Order: sequence, then C-alpha cells, then structure tokens
Amino acid sequence: MSQIPEHLHYADSHEWVDAANPDAATIGVSDHAQAELTDVVYLELPEVGRQVGAGEAIAVIESVKAANDIYAPVGGEIVEVNSALAEEPGPVNSDPYGAGWMFRIKLSDPAELDRLMDAEAYRRHVG
Repeated sequence: MSQIPEHLHYADSHEWVDAANPDAATIGVSDHAQAELTDVVYLELPEVGRQVGAGEAIAVIESVKAANDIYAPVGGEIVEVNSALAEEPGPVNSDPYGAGWMFRIKLSDPAELDRLMDAEAYRRHVG
C-alpha cells in the first residue's frame, strides 16, 4: 500500500503539495505515482522564476517505462528546484515525500489548495 501523508494536498495527476509555507509550497510526486513509474532515470525541472498556472505541464519525469509530464497542482512562481535530482533522480523513488521533492512554488492564490484532495480523498482516488 502506498504511503499517503495526512498533511499534504494531492492532485488528480498524482502530485502532492506541502503548503506549510505558502511562500514556498513544496511539490513532488506521490508514492503511488513513483511506484507506477518504477525506476526514475531523468527529470527535467522548471526554471526558477517561471510563472505557472494550476494544471499546467511544467516538468518531465522519465522512468525505465515511460516519460510523463508533471503538472503544477497550484499556480504561482517557481522559487526553487531540487537540482540534486537532475544528477541523481533516485530519491523520487526512495523518498518521494522527503529528498525526492521536486520544486517549490510561491502560491499566487492559496485558495487553489481547496480544489486539491486531502489524504482520504486521494486514497479513494488511487483505489
């Protein structure tokens, strides 16, 4: 069974948001998503300073199985990326909610978080 931390928000497309700091909400892909992808071999992360809209494809994740887009679950400005993942993407698989975080967004509209799922709804979503 996938780990689904209670304090996070989740998108249909399997990104999670930790909005404890709305000036730099942390985003990554869920444990469920990394398990479906299997071994992640490459990440193309967004540029710092980029303005993104909720639902916009902003990054690419490649695994031994497929390449997939990563979507911004909320809108705002990219304020930081986890550049260590460009060299070694393994933490996306081994620690998706910790060292495998991908980027941070300064939220343009914190109310967008209300459109995301809580942990219980995400559990139902992934079955």
